[in-house]
Amino acid sequence: MDKEKVVEAIQSLRKEGTKRNFSQSIDLIVNFRDLDLKKPEHQLDFFATLPHSTGKKAKIGVFAGPELEPEAKKVADTVVTAEEFSRYQKDKKLTKRLAVEHKFFIAQATVMPDVAKTFGRVLGPRGKMPNPKAGCVVPPKAQLQPLYNRLQLTTKVQFKNAPIIQLAVGSEAMKDEDIADNVVSIYNQLVSHLPSQQNNIKSAYLKLTMSSPVRIN
Repeated sequence: MDKEKVVEAIQSLRKEGTKRNFSQSIDLIVNFRDLDLKKPEHQLDFFATLPHSTGKKAKIGVFAGPELEPEAKKVADTVVTAEEFSRYQKDKKLTKRLAVEHKFFIAQATVMPDVAKTFGRVLGPRGKMPNPKAGCVVPPKAQLQPLYNRLQLTTKVQFKNAPIIQLAVGSEAMKDEDIADNVVSIYNQLVSHLPSQQNNIKSAYLKLTMSSPVRIN
């Protein structure tokens, strides 16, 4: 994908979009072709790392045993200690609120079986269980700040049922160059995970929260 073409699409989006009283997010929409989604190898499910933040802070929750709790309380937005699991098990609304408010969850490896038992039914279908592929299952004495920082630049890429994906790549408040960097980076990562790579891409668009899509030529 040509970065200059992406910048042109961003400029068109800004020009054509109606100014709102909030900073709209900018999404990348990619349509795919020649994929058989019944085949697991044709489905996408991976974590992409972007060069720049999308402009929206990702809230991170940590499920911690006593060993990780002090570090977690210094770094995470929310800490759920092992002692608190029973409260969440009894109150599904509390668990659902936790799921909605956080983008990622980190878990101390030794409490992971209890995390699965307590939170799995709510977090699992939302794709928010602590995932080893994203480095989110950690040792009891892990240093969390580097992981927290990396997760701010991480997005989950997933489709299984329809050959289209829509991902946040930035916000109106960001520089065009930084948004374009994110678009090119995530597009290239997408292509590398496809069986026929570039040939599986049908079209790509950018869209503001409240605008019509603009095609990237």
